[in-house]
Amino acid sequence: MKTVQTLLVGAMSMAALGLPMSSGANAATPMVIQSDLVRGVQQGMTAPGCVLNNQFKHKELVIFRIQVIDTKTGKPMDKTNLKTLEVELPDGQKFKAHYGMHPPQDPVQNFWTYGWAIPENYPTGTFGYKVTATDNKGHKATFEPFKSKPSQLTVLADAT
Repeated sequence: MKTVQTLLVGAMSMAALGLPMSSGANAATPMVIQSDLVRGVQQGMTAPGCVLNNQFKHKELVIFRIQVIDTKTGKPMDKTNLKTLEVELPDGQKFKAHYGMHPPQDPVQNFWTYGWAIPENYPTGTFGYKVTATDNKGHKATFEPFKSKPSQLTVLADAT
């Protein structure tokens, strides 16, 4: 009986920590995604560009910045390691991210990006988004920001 209790407590502890309970090769996700949002640089803009932000107005450029880390090596995954990397909006729109040196004006690091100009007729409010990476072996990983408003993409009503 004590052995059963020990196994049960161990399994519950692993589940609470989010650890895989199987020791199989596919038990762990082979990659982790990190993502944030910055304001894209546009002609005539008054706010600084490439600055962390989650609040945007119509016609502003949202830049989704993404890094995918290989959990085995701890190194970023580039276009040779990933088959696809997509950003998905809650309305179902999907965009393929691009890999390259950033920021364009003074490059310091390679990572994935997608720039989305918010359409004039896009609804206002707070929205989640999802990033999905698929590696060359077909493994998938997803990222979604925290559900709290400061972490979500927010489209503000335009000033009148």
